[in-house]
Amino acid sequence: MKFCKRYEDYMRGRREKELPALGLKQLKKILKRCGREFQSQHQKQDDGGGSKFAGNCAVCDGTFFPSLHKEMSAVVVCFNQHARKLLKLHLASGFRKLIMWLRGKSPKNDGALIQEGKDLVAYAIINSIAMRKILKKYDEVHCSKQGQAFRSKAPSMHIEILQSPWLCELMAFYINLRQSKLKKEGITELYNDCSLTCDDDGKPTLSCGLFDSMQIEIDLTCSICLDTVFDPVALTCGHLFCYMCCCAAASITIVDGLKAADPKAKCPLCRQEGVNAGAMHLVELNILLSQSCPEYWEKRCQTERVERVRQAKEHWQSLCREFMGM
Repeated sequence: MKFCKRYEDYMRGRREKELPALGLKQLKKILKRCGREFQSQHQKQDDGGGSKFAGNCAVCDGTFFPSLHKEMSAVVVCFNQHARKLLKLHLASGFRKLIMWLRGKSPKNDGALIQEGKDLVAYAIINSIAMRKILKKYDEVHCSKQGQAFRSKAPSMHIEILQSPWLCELMAFYINLRQSKLKKEGITELYNDCSLTCDDDGKPTLSCGLFDSMQIEIDLTCSICLDTVFDPVALTCGHLFCYMCCCAAASITIVDGLKAADPKAKCPLCRQEGVNAGAMHLVELNILLSQSCPEYWEKRCQTERVERVRQAKEHWQSLCREFMGM
């Protein structure tokens, strides 16, 4: 079965949830129309007898990329909103869960929570595959690298759904519930279970697959300390770091927090500016790693506790000196 047909069948099954999707058929029509018009206009100039060309295309660039950007933006926003609501419910207190359930804002049981989380991860991955395939088709039609260039810019345009920190949180959320031996219900046939694996050096990696054609792997190594992320935080660019490492890179203390960082401070990895203000703590991932790597976690807890106490002490001493005019 072709991916376009498979994608439409999958999204049709989610229509009741009103989830936005990519219009693959419409985007393919734009590319076909472009190919026909180019062939009619440049057939005489094409020594090879083909209809492909390199560079920008005035025929479809004005509609193809804006349409793809708009549709993928809607997909990412929808995914982030649904993931935020689901994880907020899971981490809520028992009383708050009861209030939300009485208002009809939550699933009735943990099995429904698991299924919703799995569906959201599958939704993210299948739309990422769809964007990758349509951009590859664009490059094939135009014999160019414009599609590849667009994809490389996707993270900075916030339409690369695989770099959403909510995806990492959802994968950790599912593994946490599975490890709690909750009963799994309604396995989605398109979705392969998430897993946390460790290499020979003990470095953990989150992985998940879909359609047996795409394997998602999220490296859980902090690029600053080169160790497993501790108290993980995700910047708005999608990169993961230890919270204390990230604060040090932004030249601030943990007492001040990342929101106090310079607005022009850059991500230590991709060098994108303004990524600290919207940083989020990955609570589910933190729980998963603390349970999966207990010895490492206890060791880091002791080390971080000493450093946090030191920074807090220096912070309050500095405030006292300012107050006393010293």
